[in-house]
Amino acid sequence: MANQANDIDDSFVKQFETDVHLAYQRMGAKLPPTLRTKSNVRGESTTFQKAGKGAAGTKSRNGDIPIINRDHTPIECILVDHYAGEYIDKLDELKINHDERMVAVTSVAAAMGRKSDELIIDEIDSNATNATSNSGAITLAKLEEIFEAFGNNDVPDDGQRFMWVSPQGWTDLLGLDQFANADYVATDVKWPGTQSTAKYWLSFIIMTHSGLNKASTVRTSMAYHKTAVGFASGSDVQVSMDWTPEKWSTLVSAGLSQQAKIIDNDGLYKLKHTES
Repeated sequence: MANQANDIDDSFVKQFETDVHLAYQRMGAKLPPTLRTKSNVRGESTTFQKAGKGAAGTKSRNGDIPIINRDHTPIECILVDHYAGEYIDKLDELKINHDERMVAVTSVAAAMGRKSDELIIDEIDSNATNATSNSGAITLAKLEEIFEAFGNNDVPDDGQRFMWVSPQGWTDLLGLDQFANADYVATDVKWPGTQSTAKYWLSFIIMTHSGLNKASTVRTSMAYHKTAVGFASGSDVQVSMDWTPEKWSTLVSAGLSQQAKIIDNDGLYKLKHTES
């Protein structure tokens, strides 16, 4: 194998890696900014602490104040490594270096972003215990069921309740006057970090996601509080570039080490609905 420095200029490598990081943040993963996150994790796992509830009490004059003694449950999150690669043909690189680099940047960043979101979606889909009925489209009754459950479970109504629905689920919502009518819902906004159009309604910041799981005709959209799910990252995106003689191309490789873990099922709800 030829030395990488003989085939790709060092500045090209550095610029490529910078572009991948920027693209990953801009159009890659959507869900991590809405979760409880840990970055730069060292080792193969990390721990999120689930804090229990405490209760206030009275005290006598000059007596000691009551100690709530909240329990703390450690939730281990084991990181998983994932990779993606893209070949850049040597002749293409010489002719249209910048364009090919940006095509590869977009492909690699998008693949990494989809994997980050997939880890979160699969964790919620597989392990969240609360769910609406499978039958029918998204209805007001299903949304009220989730709203009531969050309230009864004392999930904070602090602007950090999120709901992700599929594109068809969004059109279901638009069929509800309470959601579509500007008299009920504020003007659409771009939620920071997700680049998604969001509506704030029924205490939830609601956005669309094209990667939500679907089994046969049943789609699983999801609602959660930010603190209910942990997302750990040992490495966001790392990039390497190596000359591959038999391909007459440069192999652009990217990898990340991440995982998602449910911390508190009381702050999670799967919104089940059928799609054509």
